[in-house]
Amino acid sequence: MSLLSKEPVKRVKDFLNKFNSDLSITTLDTSAKTALEAASSLGCNVGAIVKSLLFRTDNKFLLCLVAGDKRASLIKIKKILNTKDASMASAEEVKSVTGFTIGGVAPIGHLNKLDVFIDNSLEKFEDLYAAAGHPNCVFKISFKNLQKITNGSIKEIIE
Repeated sequence: MSLLSKEPVKRVKDFLNKFNSDLSITTLDTSAKTALEAASSLGCNVGAIVKSLLFRTDNKFLLCLVAGDKRASLIKIKKILNTKDASMASAEEVKSVTGFTIGGVAPIGHLNKLDVFIDNSLEKFEDLYAAAGHPNCVFKISFKNLQKITNGSIKEIIE
């Protein structure tokens, strides 16, 4: 079975096609489960890899898109949201909320509507690479189009 025919990858592909039919999913022979592995597989700067991180705040979830060489700041996220209660979502929550397993979480095509924060450090890269529903699947996109396709808010959310 081709990775492109797996349901989570098809969900991302459909979302991409509705946004811009020129965007496509690349299947890698090597894993892109971590940002470092993805950068190594693609031959790009690790900072150009988009990490899709799910946070739980009160009774809501928030997706944060962060450069592969950076760490999300829980303190900054709490301050932006004006909340004291925020933490990383568990693997089970990631799967149930997004429909993706950790390592393949795409910034789009989630099972549930999510608010999205995009860290402004991603803006310095001409091309960004994000997971496409499976640890061996990615898609290339510009910062501007990433913001448009996710309807994300650009924030400073890294440590």
